[in-house]
Amino acid sequence: MQGKWRENLIKIKPYVAGEQSNDKDMIKLNANENPYPPSPQVKKVFEKYAQNSEGLKKYPNSDSVILKDAIAQRYNVNRNNVFVGNGSDDVIALSFMAFFNSDKPILYPDITYSFYPVWCSLIKIPYKTIPVDENFEIHAEDYYTENGGIIIPNPNAPTSICKPLDFVINIVEHNPDSVVIIDEAYVDFGGESAVELTKKYENLLVTQTFSKSRSLAGMRIGFAIGSEELIATLETVKNSYNSYVMDSIALEVGTASVNDEEYFKECVNKVIATRERVRDELIALGFDVKKSATNFLFATHKEYSAKEIFEYLKTKKIFIRYFNVPRIDNYLRISIGRDEEMDKMIAAMKEFFNK
Repeated sequence: MQGKWRENLIKIKPYVAGEQSNDKDMIKLNANENPYPPSPQVKKVFEKYAQNSEGLKKYPNSDSVILKDAIAQRYNVNRNNVFVGNGSDDVIALSFMAFFNSDKPILYPDITYSFYPVWCSLIKIPYKTIPVDENFEIHAEDYYTENGGIIIPNPNAPTSICKPLDFVINIVEHNPDSVVIIDEAYVDFGGESAVELTKKYENLLVTQTFSKSRSLAGMRIGFAIGSEELIATLETVKNSYNSYVMDSIALEVGTASVNDEEYFKECVNKVIATRERVRDELIALGFDVKKSATNFLFATHKEYSAKEIFEYLKTKKIFIRYFNVPRIDNYLRISIGRDEEMDKMIAAMKEFFNK
């Protein structure tokens, strides 16, 4: 006798990350990872635990005090204004649960981070996508409408476009009855953070990640900064779901990274310099490339198919990102790697054009 238990299984289309490879020779420019290692101070944390792992038998500090204090000092806020989690994905997912509980739809751009609709489907949140214009620009006035919440990445992904702080202010001031989340995963590469605005607007939450500019994608560290009320609500949701979201090593690694400001700036500046050089080279090859404030480039070619370029580069052991979705199906997202990796990608593109 066959039961009907399968009817109760969730049916959802999951987020699809960039393609992975076990080939050590593969040049991976499809996941917006940082090509440089994390701070040398991070290595010291691992060395400490390698010599004495006794502390791992105990639960970590559930309040994540050392990391919150480091972030609070770095961004000139109080500890009670900081929330931390397992990557900004975890922080944003908890934020969806904490703040988007209206029967009205939340709003976000139609071309943006593709995890947002997944969370909405999982948590059963109504949503409405707001079209970006023909140049992939987001307009604040499109969000001056009744809603159950707003989330916008700034800079946006995959378009790489960044909006000024006036844009954020306009959205927040026109939505006093909604929580507005600004997802700043890439802000360190050329954007202006809205963190300071959280001191004025109690309904504004800013999220960031250590995965990109701090080279810690493998550690899964993210955080949010906002009013004490928003952060307290996030803590309540976290403690109702998993009170130990950050492990002991991650807390110390994150703290070490935040405290090494000089190394952080050095790596970010290297990525930016490579990005600008490669953008110029792609334009010289006939690409239309958006002005980027991220660690990736968003490009389309005037004559050649993005999919064909993507497939050809794979044969050369170079991964970039291709999105087979409407409006951007002839665009490529290219993460910024080391100079020698980007040179190999440019050389492979030249081969493709000349074959």
